[in-house]
Amino acid sequence: MKKFLLLLSFLFTVSVICSQTLFTYGPNAVSKDEFLRAYNKNKVAAGGDAGKAIREYLNLYINFKLKVKAAQDIRLDTLESQKNDLQNFRGEIQGTYLNDEAETEKLVNEAFIRSQKDIHVAYLFFSLADAGTDSNKIYQAAQNAYTDLLHNSTTTFSEEIQHPANQSVKAISADAGFITVFSLPYQFENIIYALHPGEISKPHLSKNGYSIFKNIEERKAVGKIKAAQILFALPPDADEVQRKNTKQTVDSVYSLLKQGADFAVLAKDFSNDKLTYMNGGALPEFGAGKYEPAFETKIFSLQKDGEISEPFLSPYGYHIIKRISLTPVSTNRTDPQAMYAIKQQVLQNERIGIAKQKFLITVLQRIGYKKNAAINETGLWNYTDSFVIANKSLTGSALNDKTILFSYNGQKITVGDWLQYAKAFRNSSESYKGSSYKKLMEKYISFTALEYYSKRLENYNPEYKYQLQEFKDGNLLFEVMERNVWSKASEDSTGLKSYYIQHKNQYNWMQSADAILVSAASEKLAQDAVQQLKKGRSWKQIMDESGSQIQVDSARYELTQIPVKDKSNLMEGTITLPVVNETDGTATFVKIIRLYQPNQPRNFEEARGLVVNDYQSYLEEKWLETIKLKYPVTINEKVFQSLVH
Repeated sequence: MKKFLLLLSFLFTVSVICSQTLFTYGPNAVSKDEFLRAYNKNKVAAGGDAGKAIREYLNLYINFKLKVKAAQDIRLDTLESQKNDLQNFRGEIQGTYLNDEAETEKLVNEAFIRSQKDIHVAYLFFSLADAGTDSNKIYQAAQNAYTDLLHNSTTTFSEEIQHPANQSVKAISADAGFITVFSLPYQFENIIYALHPGEISKPHLSKNGYSIFKNIEERKAVGKIKAAQILFALPPDADEVQRKNTKQTVDSVYSLLKQGADFAVLAKDFSNDKLTYMNGGALPEFGAGKYEPAFETKIFSLQKDGEISEPFLSPYGYHIIKRISLTPVSTNRTDPQAMYAIKQQVLQNERIGIAKQKFLITVLQRIGYKKNAAINETGLWNYTDSFVIANKSLTGSALNDKTILFSYNGQKITVGDWLQYAKAFRNSSESYKGSSYKKLMEKYISFTALEYYSKRLENYNPEYKYQLQEFKDGNLLFEVMERNVWSKASEDSTGLKSYYIQHKNQYNWMQSADAILVSAASEKLAQDAVQQLKKGRSWKQIMDESGSQIQVDSARYELTQIPVKDKSNLMEGTITLPVVNETDGTATFVKIIRLYQPNQPRNFEEARGLVVNDYQSYLEEKWLETIKLKYPVTINEKVFQSLVH
């Protein structure tokens, strides 16, 4: 009885699987899901009979699969060109699948939200740089300052620094001005954007010390600005004579600017900014948080493009600023250009490490990462030191080069593998402080895991597998069509002429005309050319004098091919009005030389392009007939109907 039930279960499973086969060609089966995937990717939205549209696409897809199978039968997939193309494509798309896209999108959305406002920030910093200072003392000073600032809301950061309790530690305070997303390290940005106006953060420990931040105020993001400057450098220790002479030069240049002098020319002549003076003082586009606060305040106070500031003094000297343009921050989350720009910044920023770390955790789970729990880390680091520093194995160690460190689905990574990796970093002294081996091991696990995963990506990511298969099949299709249809039709002159003779009645002219077709780079150029033709100038003179701005072609065209809005009034000698291409602004018109009545036969040369197309279709049809004899096609109509209804 048990065996009978198992048999029924097996037969039911087979029945379900078979019922989802949409069609077969020879021994090969194509599932409903595979077809739907292709159909949904390539279908064109349209009204009408859905069943008819699916049937038409099914016929196309059947022919596609047959042609690819024919290509495989003659081993076109073994060609070096095919292998190289597939390998190159694999390299192009693989990076897309080697990250946590959902986590990346979270970071992009977070950055977009933060980009909507700028925050005016002040900070206190308690440095750990002095090795002789007790780190606990530094922490206590930062904690005391935080408590004091909480209880005394009127105390400024600069006043807090002067507190007697802070005189024994290395501490600084500063007004950082307005910052925006990507202005500061991500760890600081997270703290600042979590604060409300007037709120103070708890002391935050970073590599160099403790920081306390204050959100002084917020404003709507000002966006990014392009500006140019003329810098009159003034050293901090400049004497009175230097200051006076510099100020006179500044006033003189500013006076010239007010009289309409060219800003770029004066920047080249007078600016001491060695990075910008040669290009007219133009600064790279920037947003809040890039430069010294007072400098940015002056620049962003300019209200219109072309406006020039009065001279102002900064720690670097005198500046005169010209606003070139202002790009406001996009407030539209569906703006593809804006979101793409933010994503590129995220991908180049340290914060992408968060997404990479989450992705690594997922990868380790997928590939069955197993660590050898029996290995003692201290013993491993000592063994590594012996190999890397002394270039010999540590005697008396429980480890040897064949000891397994960890594995991925059975693939073993040994101590010897690790040592070779570690040795590659021997010139980096920081990597070989005892405490850093742990970090290096984390990098090694990440490196080996991603290498293992990427080589087997088809096994873990169906979307990647499908995309590779689509490219492979498409490339094979192109190769086999080129060999069996396209080149064959073009090169078979005897076959072409024979096909033309057999179907000569199909190749007649519709109503047509000998015409001069003129294409100009702009509507104005086209209109000028029309006037010149009307005055009797030859089209060759017009084209030669245009400097490639005007192109001319003369031939016999069917009237349907002529770019003119109203074809009913065309006569011999007519010069049509220019028709403008809205995409690129080019304009086209024609001069009619001679008109022909319809249904006049085309000779072979006149019909050649049409004959080649038809002959290709003929060859393709005959070729498909031979493939179908080898691989008979059977459609499962029941499954097909489930697609339609």
